[in-house]
Amino acid sequence: MKVERVTRDTLTVVTEGEEETRELGARLGALLRPGDVVALHGNLGAGKTRLIQGIARGMGIERPVTSPTFILMNVYTGPDGRTLCHVDTYRLHDPVEEGYELGLDQWLGGEDVCVVEWAERIRPLLPKDHIWVEIVILGENTRRFTFHGRGERARARVRALARALAPPEARADFSPVPRRI
Repeated sequence: MKVERVTRDTLTVVTEGEEETRELGARLGALLRPGDVVALHGNLGAGKTRLIQGIARGMGIERPVTSPTFILMNVYTGPDGRTLCHVDTYRLHDPVEEGYELGLDQWLGGEDVCVVEWAERIRPLLPKDHIWVEIVILGENTRRFTFHGRGERARARVRALARALAPPEARADFSPVPRRI
């Protein structure tokens, strides 16, 4: 796993293989708290489900995590009581309208950690504060993940992920509190 770029609002990471993608997800999952929303955007086969499997692992969830493509949503509870709501909007015909009818707007930003596959299809339902993740296929096993913090809470999670991925000697550079020299 290689960190390519870090800014105030953005983190870009390249993974080589499914296990690195899951590890990236696990690092993020350990940081997520109730009410956090992670919106995933990427082509078929980009690694959305693998990232969510890692998020679940990072939250301590041991049950197998599969994509809810035909059932819309799976809910998993971790040992610490945090709940992961995994949403897949790929099969919705009128995603925004059906999303409102299904109450997705109430789930997103509620009491659970919510991760949405094909999030671009329900963009109006997303809370203003969320992590937007663009996933690009670079090669057979190589993926680029760009995490955008949209809102102060999401930016704090992206910065925390950047710190978690940085080598120990560089972690102080990602401190949210300005350092005095």
